[in-house]
Amino acid sequence: MLLADKPLSADEFAALIGALGPFEPQPCVAVAVSGGADSLATALLVRDWVRGQGGIILAFVVDHGLRAESASEAVLTSQRLEAIGIAAHRITLHDLRRGPAMAARARDARHAALEAACAERGILHLVFGHHAGDQAETICMRLLAQSGPHGLAGMAALVETALVRRLRPLLSTSPERLRATLQAAGVQWVEDPSNRDPTQQRARLRALRAQNAAPDVATYALLRAAQARGMARAEDEQAVAAELAAVAGIYPQGFAIIAADTLSASALAALVALIGGRARPVASHRLTALAAGLRPATIGGVRITAAGRFGSGWLLVREAAAVAEPMPAQPGALWDGRFRLTASTPADAQIGAWGDDAPRKRGDQPAAALRALPVLRLDGAVISVNPAQMHEFTFSPACVAAPARFFPLPSV
Repeated sequence: MLLADKPLSADEFAALIGALGPFEPQPCVAVAVSGGADSLATALLVRDWVRGQGGIILAFVVDHGLRAESASEAVLTSQRLEAIGIAAHRITLHDLRRGPAMAARARDARHAALEAACAERGILHLVFGHHAGDQAETICMRLLAQSGPHGLAGMAALVETALVRRLRPLLSTSPERLRATLQAAGVQWVEDPSNRDPTQQRARLRALRAQNAAPDVATYALLRAAQARGMARAEDEQAVAAELAAVAGIYPQGFAIIAADTLSASALAALVALIGGRARPVASHRLTALAAGLRPATIGGVRITAAGRFGSGWLLVREAAAVAEPMPAQPGALWDGRFRLTASTPADAQIGAWGDDAPRKRGDQPAAALRALPVLRLDGAVISVNPAQMHEFTFSPACVAAPARFFPLPSV
């Protein structure tokens, strides 16, 4: 049965996480821990696996600050982790407020904080404790939201972002087995009351699953469906990568040139997300129509124009009017979802768009791209910019759907 209540063995977990490799010798792995049974059991399993590899584990405990008791729960969770030999670091989120789309906003804030913490410590692998029940609920939520075929594949076991590899090795494992794993080890956990909050869609779906006479059967059916959708999604992504490799040049200055007059809608969506610094591809009827016959347009914060002196085809650049506001220039900062700062800067420097300070023409790259490039400013004055080489920045977009093939600037 899928929802067996016996502890997950070390060999079983090794097979699950090993399928998400390869890993470097003596891997350094982070685990996101909320304090609940699922994430604590995941940390316990990762601890034993990492030790067997001669590696290091670090747990990140995120306090969303949305409940009065969340801070004390984070402290208690850290103590429980330390008691089982897992170093823990607490992360407190300060800007979350209750309101519309709170679950999604909290998830995005949590992921951003976790990835930044990993990058600061040079950790590549970030493990989450999502299990079979979470996957089933996710698929149901996406069905209710009339998600497309890719969305119905559910959560991916492996997602590579600009900073980390997000790993979910337990998507086929029941929550009952994770609790049994903790009970066998004598480890206590925190029950988050928000998991039973009837105002939250996921909590309502979880309650319905619990009332089902045979929840394991329903969950198993959903997981099988998601697996099939996932295989189809992977094939589609490979097809998009092959299509873009054949007709698109992607440049480290944050623009692309398409040597074709048409693209598949999926390929254009991936490119628009990449150039626009979006975390997820755009999907709309307008984008589909545009892909069938490329023409001058603005969509998803990206401007499409004729390539002109850079050859036949079409140029995709970030829309200057849509770029992010200036932000503190701290090493590692990601500006506009596209460029990551790699250089040291003066204490009060800021990253922002070149904007009106950009030259009207520049021979080695499209003028349309210049206004949206990042520069460093101090007291309002530009102190550093080198858009041709981008010594201070790397093009590090949040969306990784398009292949990371970068080209030298075309001759003009």
